[in-house]
Amino acid sequence: MSTALGPDGAATATHPPVDAAAAGSARPDPRRRPRRSKHRPVWEERPTALGTGAKVIVLALIVLAVVYPLYTVIITSLSTTAAVTQAGGLVTVPTEVTTAAYRQILAGGIVTRATLVSIGITAVGTLLSTTVSILCAYGLSRPTSFGHRPILFVLLITMFFGAGMIPTYLLVSNLGLIDTYWSLILPGAVSAFNVLLLRNFFMGIDPGITDAARIDGAGEWRVLGQIVLPMSKAVTAVVALFYGVGYWNAFFNAMLYINDNAKWPLQLVLRSYVLQGVTLPGSGVGQVDVATGAVTGLPVKMAVMVLAIIPVLVVYPFVQRHFTKGVIFGAIKG
Repeated sequence: MSTALGPDGAATATHPPVDAAAAGSARPDPRRRPRRSKHRPVWEERPTALGTGAKVIVLALIVLAVVYPLYTVIITSLSTTAAVTQAGGLVTVPTEVTTAAYRQILAGGIVTRATLVSIGITAVGTLLSTTVSILCAYGLSRPTSFGHRPILFVLLITMFFGAGMIPTYLLVSNLGLIDTYWSLILPGAVSAFNVLLLRNFFMGIDPGITDAARIDGAGEWRVLGQIVLPMSKAVTAVVALFYGVGYWNAFFNAMLYINDNAKWPLQLVLRSYVLQGVTLPGSGVGQVDVATGAVTGLPVKMAVMVLAIIPVLVVYPFVQRHFTKGVIFGAIKG
């Protein structure tokens, strides 16, 4: 920059001519990838094409590993005995699709009754367990609640130590719960992990919100029902999912406490038939002559497995969007 005199004698500043090519080269190229900042973490950088391709391949393999067994089970359950014999086991390429296996197991009565038993136990058990866990967690989340520290300590102990199978059986027997559906619900009605998950989520709610409600005259029941629970839909849905899946998949308690076959849940019927090969009277899953057109063996086993899987597959997509938020936010505080 230089100084020159104008026509009126005033000093003015003049700039040297700018080279257009040099100015163009000084501009950043939008196609050029910016350099990684020394203070920026690696996971915040824009992924490369190689990294994106590797992620796609890994995710595709994971999805294939999850979907392929389910696909094989469904296709085998829709196949005939001849197709299973020809494939030498599980069918991957369907040749003849039939629903005879499903009609056969549902016509006997045992599987249908066991499905209704499992649905009832899951519905009642999930409602009871979720309600009790919410009430317990809310009480433990209030610092002024009576005896919340000793109760919390006892609750933590149950996560690491248990009474054992024989004392638990004696307790259930002395309570008169043998051969009743309550024996499948009450022994595992409350999970310490789920209570702690709810408690930590409740403690993360701003105390100013609940204090403002108490100033306006709201009691604890109203605070819990109208303020805390509406703000805790995510963690409540996750806990209900945990309880529901647990009740639906449980079969060990039924082995211990249920002696009447008519009260068996679906999972115990599935275990008895698929793993042990036991054919229950009137179940419709016995060996039938192939000439009659009925399916036997593996297709029927796979059909029972599909019936046991369907409810979880139907419910999970509606709860999945709450899963990450509920678990992560509920695990922030200790």
